[in-house]
Amino acid sequence: MSSAITDILSAQRSEIDVPVSSKKKLLEYLGQTISSQLTGSTADDIFERLLGRERLGSTGIGEGIAIPHCRLKECDQAFGVLLRLEKPIDYDAIDRQPVDLVFALLVPEEATDEHLQILSMLARNFSEAEFRDALRKAPDAGQFYKRALSAC
Repeated sequence: MSSAITDILSAQRSEIDVPVSSKKKLLEYLGQTISSQLTGSTADDIFERLLGRERLGSTGIGEGIAIPHCRLKECDQAFGVLLRLEKPIDYDAIDRQPVDLVFALLVPEEATDEHLQILSMLARNFSEAEFRDALRKAPDAGQFYKRALSAC
């Protein structure tokens, strides 16, 4: 199983100026977005899985970044969605700062090692101020996606 970002993210799943106003609205948006691209999954199921993971502890890792993630049986390979929010939202992040960059990750139920490898890679990438700044300053969705790939 590969954990390269090019294997889990596509230009079509990299969006800027996403208009959500809360963590719940963000997770609902992710449920809708992902279910429209992942056969056999429903928006409600994805939302509930992501929300369930958030109940264990916030996936807001600080510096305006959140990495909501979960396992999903309908998922046969790692699946990512990268968003830049229109306005930062309260996300209960560990540093109490609002979140404006989100990388949602879904993996197959049995993909424990891959899940951890990808989360580690994402956390490493987002820990770099230059990477975060490049994403925040991307003028359009195409550049946003290209800049996301540049860290890998």
